[in-house]
Amino acid sequence: KGYRLVEVRLRTADESLLAAHYIEHAGKPFVGPLIAFMASGPVLSLVVEGYRVIEGVRALAGATDPTTAAPGSIRGDLAADTGASVIENIIHASDSPESSAREIALWFGGLDS
Repeated sequence: KGYRLVEVRLRTADESLLAAHYIEHAGKPFVGPLIAFMASGPVLSLVVEGYRVIEGVRALAGATDPTTAAPGSIRGDLAADTGASVIENIIHASDSPESSAREIALWFGGLDS
């Protein structure tokens, strides 16, 4: 596909970063367990660029629920089927250019073009 990794960072995310990341879901019952899971270990953050990269990375990630994700997708092949499947689905992928810009600013402090 010709995608390019612009930035890669491995870090531990604190609850304030994760709450800001998932702000659009504030108050929903899954947010607390999701933040706890995300804060429980290291997070690999990537900035990927390329033609139609958002839909391409989302297709590579697979369906949100790993039990329905296609074989060959990240979630279909690598996510654990633990019963907490949607919360512990192994990967997040931005859904729009706007959310991508917001998430890059949160996780990377913005990047110089």
